[in-house]
Amino acid sequence: MRSRGGRPGTAQTHPKSVAPAPLACIDGVLTPLAEALIPASDDGLVRGDGVFEVIRLYDGVPFELERHLARLASSAAGLRLPVEIESVRADIERILAVPSPGSGLLRLIVTRGGRRIAMLEALPMLGESVALASVTYSPTRVLDGVKSLSYAANMLASRLARERGFDDALLVSPHGRVLECPTASFFAVAAGAILTPPLSEHILDSITRALVLELADVREQPITVAELESIDEAFIASSVAEVMPVRRIDARELPAPGPLTRGLATTLRARIAAVTAG
Repeated sequence: MRSRGGRPGTAQTHPKSVAPAPLACIDGVLTPLAEALIPASDDGLVRGDGVFEVIRLYDGVPFELERHLARLASSAAGLRLPVEIESVRADIERILAVPSPGSGLLRLIVTRGGRRIAMLEALPMLGESVALASVTYSPTRVLDGVKSLSYAANMLASRLARERGFDDALLVSPHGRVLECPTASFFAVAAGAILTPPLSEHILDSITRALVLELADVREQPITVAELESIDEAFIASSVAEVMPVRRIDARELPAPGPLTRGLATTLRARIAAVTAG
């Protein structure tokens, strides 16, 4: 799948978050966010034809910046969308230079209309854990590996889940295979093993997912909805949520956090601290 950058959970602000200044950089020009404009005819708006990245900022330091820029370039190539990555990098340097943005999010957008957009955003409201409702979804395979602006299906899935009293959706295929969440990767723990759907299920190659695979012994394998009845714990992973435990999937209650989830969350935070401190 293509898209990420949403907001699981709604209970409280993320600890130690600092709201960044409402600032944008449009084609290399800094401007207050409220005054940032692009033409209404841009196909990024009209058709959702463009790509984006959401990068977590820790005390003004973008985490895994090079991976995000590489994926932005790959997504653009997948859409046959011209992009000058060094110009995007220069935009990032401009927007992070004045003033210090603290902790929050940096959103990058490149549109078919040729616009480069960088925006500072506050972290969304996050809970301690997340309750997921299964929502049937069929990935658009032509967009495999593309993090595109065509995001309505993801947002609708989240709304459908919230209408049922859950925090977010767990996307499942029409054939009963577990995929991911609209804005996060999904992991389950069964019999002491951490499992996650493989990329061959047409899910996004999430940067935080890749980090979890580096930090833990994770088995990539298909997971069916029926198999969720026998898992011991579960968690989601994303740039926004880091590692967040799942307390419920449909009617199934789970420990939140379970022991493996708790340990992995601590390990990931240590990795983040080490990288951003340097």
